[in-house]
Amino acid sequence: MSEFVSIAVLENTFEAQLVEAALQDRAIPYRIRSFHDTAYDGLFQVQKGWGEVRAPETFREIVLETLNNLRTSESSDREGFNKEVTMPVSNDDFEKALSIGRPPNVKILFPNSRALIVSGKYIDRAMLKKGQAIAMAANGRNHFVIRGVLRAAQRANSALIIEIAKSEGGQNAYCAVNYWNLARQVDSLCNEMGITIPVAIHADHYGLKNQGDIDAAKIEIPTLFDAGITSIAIDASHMPNDQNLLTNFELHPFIPAWSGLETEVGEIKGKEGMSTVDEALFQIQGLNAHDIFPDWIALNNGTAHGVQTSDHGIQVELTAQIHEAIAAYNVSGAQHGTSGNDSDRLRTIASNTRTTKANVATALQMISWGLEVNDFGNAILDDRGEFIKVANEGVTEPMWGTMKAYADQNGLTGGNYKKLNLPFENKLLAQPREIRDRMAKRVEDFAYNMLVTVFNAQDTAAMAVETILETGTYDPGSKADRIENPADWTREEILRRAPDLDVHEGPEGDFDD
Repeated sequence: MSEFVSIAVLENTFEAQLVEAALQDRAIPYRIRSFHDTAYDGLFQVQKGWGEVRAPETFREIVLETLNNLRTSESSDREGFNKEVTMPVSNDDFEKALSIGRPPNVKILFPNSRALIVSGKYIDRAMLKKGQAIAMAANGRNHFVIRGVLRAAQRANSALIIEIAKSEGGQNAYCAVNYWNLARQVDSLCNEMGITIPVAIHADHYGLKNQGDIDAAKIEIPTLFDAGITSIAIDASHMPNDQNLLTNFELHPFIPAWSGLETEVGEIKGKEGMSTVDEALFQIQGLNAHDIFPDWIALNNGTAHGVQTSDHGIQVELTAQIHEAIAAYNVSGAQHGTSGNDSDRLRTIASNTRTTKANVATALQMISWGLEVNDFGNAILDDRGEFIKVANEGVTEPMWGTMKAYADQNGLTGGNYKKLNLPFENKLLAQPREIRDRMAKRVEDFAYNMLVTVFNAQDTAAMAVETILETGTYDPGSKADRIENPADWTREEILRRAPDLDVHEGPEGDFDD
């Protein structure tokens, strides 16, 4: 592992350019990565007007002298000056991982890219390797969320999942970011900003409710992988348990073997219709008998999508009980409806269950817009039940007024503000750079804190790279082997056994995310 030192905090991009010229003049090797629109090739990073010069240890004194000749004396008193750091992954290891770790679809789409887009399996394995760690699965509902969480994960040296759900980014999407452009946005931003942490691109909540949906999925799912998806959640939880399982069988041939795979039981409905041990075992045992080994299982364990209006939250004991029941099948947990849950509860999920993936959507969206949220990301409402815009944060005040007026005209309230994403994406991208930057920075700061202090995900990027190098391929394989007898899980047996399951169905309604 190559040793580098962080030897100064820079004021701005102009100062960085002066340093670059001086280092070139003195023949010091460098590689600059900029967090502004222009990407340099050298040894320091610049982000929102500040940055740090990184140089090999052997050049410490020369670079320090160079800097002191270029800047004012009080600059060296700033916090972080002369602070030592260690590069999390050596350049050689990163280059090897880039060469062997990217799946075939990613290499075809981005042949010259330096973005380490990998199978979702590797993100799960990194969390398991660290232990009691959860990967953030950030729903990229807008460009600013994607930019911000990538920066946060780079700061935290954390492996990351960026995802979009079918309702958010499918054919009838309410977001401009979708299944078919998400990988392209992530790849572009990684190359622009010098992001080197491993990232999986996840098609979340690929929802299916009937045979028509299944028939359409056989055509559509391959197009998602053509577009750079590297992980998928087959969500047939809207169906009865037997049809859920049979749907997973039917669609499995359309998913690459190397892809990350999530299955789901118990539609996400909050405190109603929570999943049971019976349902989870039925799903996982049936899949196992047919040589389908999901990386994650998602449950309804007490959370709801969108703005949280109840303090019920994640039921840790139920989650742990289900994870223990399916432990022999080596399936990790995927936590949905994370936004708004108490941070201590999320820490307990990390420490007491096998959860390695947690979806964060609504919180990041609200934060990017500049709305007031509590410490764990739930939007705070005023006495009239309306969102509170924080002055000089997120979008401009006139823009928020326009967004609110649109919502009022179209009857959008609460969590349905999510439907502002599609009509306003280009309007938000048309704001001045300083506004766009502060939107992404607000997401970055929130996501960084969650990654480090709640999910315990820091330094998992290096663990993911280590695993890629250990396996020597883009496919780490399955965590499980078949232990169930296929004869016990024929279609006839599945239909016969399903009515006897312990099931808590909950209310009818639209619980899509």
